[in-house]
Amino acid sequence: MDYIRLTRQFTFETAHALLNYDGPCKNIHGHSYKLQVTIIGQPITDISDPKYGMVLDFGDLKKIVNTFIVEPLDHSLILRKGTSPELLTILQQLHHKVVTTSYQPTCEHMLLDFKNTLTRHLPATVKLYSLRLWETENSFAEWYTSDNN
Repeated sequence: MDYIRLTRQFTFETAHALLNYDGPCKNIHGHSYKLQVTIIGQPITDISDPKYGMVLDFGDLKKIVNTFIVEPLDHSLILRKGTSPELLTILQQLHHKVVTTSYQPTCEHMLLDFKNTLTRHLPATVKLYSLRLWETENSFAEWYTSDNN
């Protein structure tokens, strides 16, 4: 049976700041992120299955990515643990959506976090093939399973 790759794109608006960075990205700033998720698997062969012929319903992939990545991050501010506790307190008191991470919230680290999250939540019948995260219109990071075997 042949393997097929499926890809879906997602967009979300997120701000971040890079703790202890030596350039302008140390300041809070935002991006219109674009995430491309590609999975690989074999189409369902059971003709009695309502998903017959599909590797995974695009709607199911959309639900997984939206639930575990897009919705938690959209219109949020991502800050690394260790950021000024006073700043975090003020932002939370003002009811801002703040996400703290154990990692520096670079495009590269976010991609690795997304890989780990999606790997835990994808059905066993498919595998994560690749991820591409655009931080700006001209800059993106990529992760491929084949690079990590």
